[in-house]
Amino acid sequence: MAHTVLIVEDEADLRETLAYSLETEGFVVKAAGSGAEGLAQALTRPPPDLVLLDLMLPDLSGLEVCRRLRAEPATAAVPVIMLTAKGEEIDRVVGFEVGADDYVTKPFSARELILRMRAVLRRGEGGAAQASPRQRAFRQLEIDTEAHRVRVAGAPVELTVLEFKLLETLMARQGRVQSREQLLRDVWDIHAEITTRTVDTHIKRLRQKIGVAGAYIETLRGVGYRFLDDEDGP
Repeated sequence: MAHTVLIVEDEADLRETLAYSLETEGFVVKAAGSGAEGLAQALTRPPPDLVLLDLMLPDLSGLEVCRRLRAEPATAAVPVIMLTAKGEEIDRVVGFEVGADDYVTKPFSARELILRMRAVLRRGEGGAAQASPRQRAFRQLEIDTEAHRVRVAGAPVELTVLEFKLLETLMARQGRVQSREQLLRDVWDIHAEITTRTVDTHIKRLRQKIGVAGAYIETLRGVGYRFLDDEDGP
């Protein structure tokens, strides 16, 4: 089945060029020229499979649109790729902090963008190759890497692609401390000496979503995070 992509971009020429390129590749395309219009379309059921979101929009910023998409249950897990002319590392960090799944800097080739889109969609569907076992379980938490499913006490939990990857990474390294720098490299693919609350923000959001299982992620102040192991008591 063809994936539906929503393009939220105020530059009409770029919006139309992107739509043509994506339709040629078999995507079903919806388009919006403002943040408000993009939100309205994204919240129309069924939601899109992926959102291409410009950072600089005439009404709401792309960051605000992303925040609102993440706050709505219907779009909380929809992958978002940000499109922006800003290439500074700190701009990437801000985008990730509000819940973006990937970040493409203008100018970009349609081929590069489509490859990034397919990679994000594969991760969301559990289609990417996994070095870890398909299924993991710890106390009340169950994770299925291929099906991209998480359950807590038997109830399904909706996570974004990045939240899922963060949980999967921590769980695969159970009992081992992961520094913020390690997690930025392995989950966000950020290789830079920067100070950021990206990891802390996502850990907080992840804990809230997985409820009682949030206690399985331990904070080691000044060091990083660790997923509990079987020797950590009841």
